[in-house]
Amino acid sequence: MADGTVVVTGASGYIGSHVVANLLSRGRLVRATVRDANDPVRVDHLKALPISGEGGLEIVEMDLLDPDSVCDAIAGCTDLIHTAAAVRISAKDPQRQIVDPSVIGTRNVVAAIDAAGTIERFVHTSSTAAIRPMTWKDGETLTTDTWADDATLEDNPYGLAKVLAERVVREWHSEAPSEGKPRMVTIHPSVVFGPPMSSVHLRGSLSFLNALVQRKIPMLIPIQINIVDVRDVAEAHVRALTMGRDAGRYLTVSGDMQFSDISRALREEFPELKSPRFTVPYLIALVFGSLFDRRITRSWARQHLKRKLYWDATPAQRELQMSWKSPKESVLESVPGLLEKGDAQEGGG
Repeated sequence: MADGTVVVTGASGYIGSHVVANLLSRGRLVRATVRDANDPVRVDHLKALPISGEGGLEIVEMDLLDPDSVCDAIAGCTDLIHTAAAVRISAKDPQRQIVDPSVIGTRNVVAAIDAAGTIERFVHTSSTAAIRPMTWKDGETLTTDTWADDATLEDNPYGLAKVLAERVVREWHSEAPSEGKPRMVTIHPSVVFGPPMSSVHLRGSLSFLNALVQRKIPMLIPIQINIVDVRDVAEAHVRALTMGRDAGRYLTVSGDMQFSDISRALREEFPELKSPRFTVPYLIALVFGSLFDRRITRSWARQHLKRKLYWDATPAQRELQMSWKSPKESVLESVPGLLEKGDAQEGGG
């Protein structure tokens, strides 16, 4: 892999932290951007990462919505992995809290690339949410040919944010002059499990597992979860710097498990957790789903509960030469960190 500094935006986040760890293990120079360099929850785990060879870590503050701040963070780097975004599916003000950080932030990032003039490779973290439409057929397999263009601010703000942010990247890339145009790839993870490094990582996708591990839900709902390991997602990002097609879209999905199968795997491996056994019947979950999770609306439940959706990740296997940890392995290897970080969180750490 080429020398030069790799800037990783959102480096304190779940995926970003593992990307930084992967790069440092390869002996790369990494500039990690965080919102608050004095917040131990966001930086201590980064400072503790092992560094191989001639690698090095620089932690800098960056405000994704401040163009000057973004320019300063990217200046002089040769590679950029942009993972920074709001990772939440609902909010009181979805435009400001979910869409704007992704879209305005990504506009600032591509403008900073132009201003820097040194970025040769650019990998953007997208999501299956940028691909999955609001409605789909039971048992359907989606590829990267699809876009979630029907996502709305009211019903799917996270999907809308991911679609709009990726459109920003692709329109910028297609309009850039061919000479000096950076290589660009987008990575599309499904629900991401695997070891957390910080208590801040317990939000987002790990909240599914944390609810089981911390015994916050007494019963299960009939839902399939498409899974990928965070370490595989990080590996895909790093490989995409030099592998795969320019302007490629790559799904990273290892497989799927029913929520009941996840709970069963936890009971078998960690019986002391006493994860729930009973799955609520579909009709009850459909009517009373919001009692289990306030984000579950009637329309969301009708589309997702008891229905299956699959993803074609073979291009990543073929072109990035990826192989995947099994969903069960990712689930079980999340647990020690969830217990440790969850206890610290409960204690105010």
